Amino acid sequence: MTRYLELEEYGEAIGNAAAVLRNNAVRAGLEASVPTCPGWTVRDLVTHLGRVYRAVAARVDQRPGRPPAEIEAEAASSDDLLGWFDDALVEVLNALGNAPDDLDIPFFIESGLRPRAAYARRMCHETTIHAVDAMAAALGRPPTPEQLWFRDRLAADGIDELIVGVATRATCDLRYPSEVNLTVAPDGEPGWTVHLGGDIPRTTPGVTAGATATVAGKATALYLALWNRGDDVTVTGAADVWRAWQTGMQI
Repeated sequence: MTRYLELEEYGEAIGNAAAVLRNNAVRAGLEASVPTCPGWTVRDLVTHLGRVYRAVAARVDQRPGRPPAEIEAEAASSDDLLGWFDDALVEVLNALGNAPDDLDIPFFIESGLRPRAAYARRMCHETTIHAVDAMAAALGRPPTPEQLWFRDRLAADGIDELIVGVATRATCDLRYPSEVNLTVAPDGEPGWTVHLGGDIPRTTPGVTAGATATVAGKATALYLALWNRGDDVTVTGAADVWRAWQTGMQI
């Protein structure tokens, strides 16, 4: 099973997740709190994602972006915030759909993909995890893996992006005072090992024998747990290493 989805699949996944977010925003109401994003309301969630869409659309189109405060003020003054969100979704999908395959712009995390696909992937998982947040607002708790609309293939792709790209950035807060390994083992997948203890975490493919700690389960359950949106996983070995992940990867 490939870790990467095809470009068209990322676009479809963005649309699917945006629909889930929108439907749950209506169900919960814009002033409802978001249990998985402490201090946020659904209004904050929708505004954040719409702002990200517009910023990424400008970057992919290679045109000047608008200041974040200006976009947020526009959202705050809108009489139809979900309509404003819909327009932002169309803007980013059009930008990604019209961009050339050889688009040559910077991308900010390790991905193994060309920039066009890397931005599509990033928007896929940005939208997916925030749709999970909208579900949490409607449910009053984080959704279980069984309640999700996506399956293990998309989840494995998102885990790869998070572990290989986000966790290994110099700006990431994931640290540990000594050298340890955290293995992430989705059912039926080769998995990954995150090496902690240096200045910056690094990730290698596959499961390391004798890892300090292992977190295992279905890919969808791991997707939620690694984003701190669920705990339906099995942790073995040094529990404090897993707690270091949970503390350092508050996104």
